[in-house]
Amino acid sequence: DVLEALGVNISADQNVVEECVQQIGIGFLFAPKLHGAMKYAIGPRREIGIRTIFNMLGPLTNPAGATAQLLGVYDPKLTEMFADVLKNMGTKRAFVVHGMDGLDEVTLSRETRVAELKDGIVKTYNINPVDYFGKNYSLEDIRGGDPQKNAQIARDVLSGKNGACRNVVLLNAALAIIAGEKASDIKEGIKVASECIDSGAAVKKLQALIELSSA
Repeated sequence: DVLEALGVNISADQNVVEECVQQIGIGFLFAPKLHGAMKYAIGPRREIGIRTIFNMLGPLTNPAGATAQLLGVYDPKLTEMFADVLKNMGTKRAFVVHGMDGLDEVTLSRETRVAELKDGIVKTYNINPVDYFGKNYSLEDIRGGDPQKNAQIARDVLSGKNGACRNVVLLNAALAIIAGEKASDIKEGIKVASECIDSGAAVKKLQALIELSSA
């Protein structure tokens, strides 16, 4: 929803998404559009109204066949399991995360449980935001709202606004950057992410995605 509110064409055809990835290195894969089997699960999932096996399958059915991933799960017990599944699927480098405050991403209010896949080995550990930002934030500090509000938060972060929202983006981005072999540890990943934002490269990339996905 937030990408759509920002102006990204989330329903772009496969050839358009492929062109985005090839030309600018980023694309959005909308599962009901690009993964034939998943579109039949949308209606039943909404009708059931509770978590089902599809909540587990969704993140694993990546039609791009990515070999490096950052993946969030809704239960800390799933982190190591998902990392093992990704390993068996041929993924080379991955981080599977669960914020211990309940978020399915790296969080700032508490520690985050991480299962890291590297060189065919899965190891688990916790990330503490205090180690990188000197304190914990509250969930309210990073709480979003409707798609329009979330889009504005994203614009603020990409324009260089400091605060909790920027920091949670930096910490999540750091793991993705490590998975993509552009940094060797979290502190370096945060530095790379900060430079991408502060140089204007990140907002330019978003604008390029908006334009190319709608071309």
